[in-house]
Amino acid sequence: MDIRRLTPDDLDDCTRLAKDRDWPPERHKWALLFEVGEVYGIDAADGDGLAATNILTRYGDDHAVISMVLTASRYARRGLGRALMEHVLERAGDRTVSLHATENGRPLYERLGFRTVGRVAKHTGVFRGEPSGATRPATEDDLGEILALDAEVFGTDRSRLLRRMFGFGEQVRIADGGFGHCWRNDDSVVIGPVVARDEETARALIGDLALHAGGPVRMDLDLAQEELVGWAGRHGMGDPWQVSLMVRAGDLPGDRARQFLPFMQALG
Repeated sequence: MDIRRLTPDDLDDCTRLAKDRDWPPERHKWALLFEVGEVYGIDAADGDGLAATNILTRYGDDHAVISMVLTASRYARRGLGRALMEHVLERAGDRTVSLHATENGRPLYERLGFRTVGRVAKHTGVFRGEPSGATRPATEDDLGEILALDAEVFGTDRSRLLRRMFGFGEQVRIADGGFGHCWRNDDSVVIGPVVARDEETARALIGDLALHAGGPVRMDLDLAQEELVGWAGRHGMGDPWQVSLMVRAGDLPGDRARQFLPFMQALG
């Protein structure tokens, strides 16, 4: 089974594979990842779609993220996932590589040299609160300020991804010392990225974006930020589902204390 670079023509097969593993189809998310990342796959030997996938997204010369690591249920435990991981790790070169791992996937990643550096929990619900009065809708005129702050906080170049926020998402908001974004994914709106100088600013951005959504929202919260997790719970966000943040070949760049929500778990 040969590994090949997938194209947007394979999008239907990618969403079929996700549903086979009881993942949501996330078609909008896959489409963005085809734009900003390198999508790899192995065709099913029986001719029915894809047997396995994963995606490598590079940030500058020093960081990369691996995501959408999927193997069709009928091809499980045949080494396809490991083969794809080894392929993209070779493509990543000397970059520090990060990913979010379920408990099922974590042992494989540990064997490949990843270590756990944190825990992230997906929280969902209808946010309850009032507008903060401290944020406003951003325009593309604010993009320069947003890119400069993001580069400072993340310590790497995510400009190619962030330039897609205005077309990909539902809304971008800006505050004094921060910015935030939300985007629609299947049946909910995902809040992220949120980058802010402090937690008070982050809460204002998160709350205003969630209220703008007007329905179910998702927040992927770093469990080390205990006060923010508690605040979100008091405002209607519950049903947490945890994954491990794992890193290989170095440490995550940037200032994690000012990184409040990822763009999506697939992109860090």
